[in-house]
Amino acid sequence: MSSDEDRSVDPSEIGEADAPPVAEKPYKIIFEANKCIAAGKCAEVSENWEMDLTSGIAKPRTYFFDEDDLDHNVRAAEVCPAKKDRGVIHVVDRRTDEEIAPDPHGDGTLSVDW
Repeated sequence: MSSDEDRSVDPSEIGEADAPPVAEKPYKIIFEANKCIAAGKCAEVSENWEMDLTSGIAKPRTYFFDEDDLDHNVRAAEVCPAKKDRGVIHVVDRRTDEEIAPDPHGDGTLSVDW
């Protein structure tokens, strides 16, 4: 395994170039779109998620949000059946870089498979 493969993904590095200030939008979504299986569960439970009929996969309307939108985005991450129910939607607290959901490891580390 190369050193690049050994290196864990740092949530603070993903998508931050065009991000709003953390104080305004303290949460973000990291989405493994290449692993989406188009089950549509996320769109059923969250107004932030929709199914793109052209690509056949889900997509978020926004990647950055505040406390008002936290619960339904967490629910979308928790119900995603991709990756053998580990999910491909990750909700991250930008203040701490901890994965809030789905957090299959139970330790707040980002559970992406890149």
